Amino acid sequence: MAFDVAAEAYGRFMGRYSEPLGPVFAEWAGVHRGDRVLDVGCGPGALTAELVDRVGVTHVAAVDPSAPFVESVRARLPGLEVHRAPAEQLPFDDGGFDRALAQLVVHFMQDPVTGLGEMARVTRRGGVVAACTWDLGGHRSPLDPLWDAVRRTDPLAADESRLAGAREGHLAELATEAGLLDVESAELTVAVTHPDFDEWWEPFTLGVGLAGDYVASLDERGREALREECRSGFPSSGPFTIEAVAWTVRGRV
Repeated sequence: MAFDVAAEAYGRFMGRYSEPLGPVFAEWAGVHRGDRVLDVGCGPGALTAELVDRVGVTHVAAVDPSAPFVESVRARLPGLEVHRAPAEQLPFDDGGFDRALAQLVVHFMQDPVTGLGEMARVTRRGGVVAACTWDLGGHRSPLDPLWDAVRRTDPLAADESRLAGAREGHLAELATEAGLLDVESAELTVAVTHPDFDEWWEPFTLGVGLAGDYVASLDERGREALREECRSGFPSSGPFTIEAVAWTVRGRV
């Protein structure tokens, strides 16, 4: 799935969670100075910027199938090697990277096993492939306050809990099927504080991802009903914090 939306909209929608996730994920993947690292499905560059901070821009490459995201990350990180390409067709030679990472991307790969296999192909023997995905199946993702309200108001609606890698153990199954060795799994947690309900809700109206598509499909009355159902799950005023959990795996080539 390619996100055909402005990078700024995606940043307001998911960047508030993917930005703090990036350092935690990069640490889990063992990224350190001297590595040549690939960011697969880079989006507007939340993880890419973290990788550049760790190893330098000349040691990082990035790919994404979305033209707006590629343009955004190029502007954000001058000198970065970035290509428009899907995970399943990486434009790199075999074994060119020490580590290949995919943050919040496996959910949306057309063929996750092929995508992870491509990440392994472009990683050197003994190198590391790592991926993380939100725990949508366990209802611990940053999107679940919205999807919980949807399930209460529209029980037949399709949510994101069945996406690839969204349930416990599935990401490891995909990595093993892709041929990775010594696959290890863990949970990563980030906590994000929102100043008020309106700041949390507004990005869901921008048409980003499956959640944004669902909100956009509602008429005005339906959107207002969903908004108020969501509001009922938060404090009536003031800031609140959402803890979000991601499944993660790493394996060797």
